[in-house]
Amino acid sequence: MKPRIGLFTHMTYRIQGFVITVASLLVIWPLSAAGSRLQEMGAAATAQRRDGQHDFDFDIGTWKTHLRRLVHPLTGSSIWVEYEGTTVVRKVWEGRANLAELEADGTSGHIEALSLRLYSPQSHQWSLNSANVKGGTISVPTVGEFKDGRGEFYDWEEINGRMVLVRNVWKDISANSCTFEQAFSDDGGKTWEVNWIAVDTRTSNQKSE
Repeated sequence: MKPRIGLFTHMTYRIQGFVITVASLLVIWPLSAAGSRLQEMGAAATAQRRDGQHDFDFDIGTWKTHLRRLVHPLTGSSIWVEYEGTTVVRKVWEGRANLAELEADGTSGHIEALSLRLYSPQSHQWSLNSANVKGGTISVPTVGEFKDGRGEFYDWEEINGRMVLVRNVWKDISANSCTFEQAFSDDGGKTWEVNWIAVDTRTSNQKSE
């Protein structure tokens, strides 16, 4: 009697198909589980992200400002000039924004500048938008947040014809004093050169609203 080759072949294909299906499930299931886990972790991180809309409340009020400015940043120069002035910070939108106005004088002249700080409830980050009376336009916003009492904000700007990384830092924050520093990096953040240091001391216990 001739062997039933057709039936044997058909059964072989069905077994092979079953094996392939099981193997596929064994591969896909861990990947699917890992993807679900990553989604859960992302959702948890978003849910746990700290609400920072009042992070600048410490800065509301009137301050005496001592300012040091590096005259020629990223040129190897070490020439600094100093200014004395006043900074007034007013709360906007119940703290979700604020406006800082600086007016200072020194041997190199007069400075009038402002900074509009805006809080994004979606990203939980702040953007710092600056302008001075000579330029009359808003700068590229530096964006960041506060962690452990220190605020760091970054952007890219054209300085001396090159795009450089800019970092703004708020540190040494207390009820009656704080320090703001600006630094440039022309190597993508590997090294930084500080070019602006403002030390603020509160002139009154009364905060400006």
